[in-house]
Amino acid sequence: MTRKFTASVAVALVVGVIGFDLAASPPNPYVAPPMLALGSGQVAAGGFCGALPD
Repeated sequence: MTRKFTASVAVALVVGVIGFDLAASPPNPYVAPPMLALGSGQVAAGGFCGALPD
């Protein structure tokens, strides 16, 4: 195995994973959450990794 072969396999694998992800769920900017929600009135949702369990 050479570096070129290994790099080609790695790039093909990354492209395949990205293609599979796009085929499984095409991006829809109208459903995606906003990148910045400062002052939008939306409440933060989801978990916080640093939160201690109760």
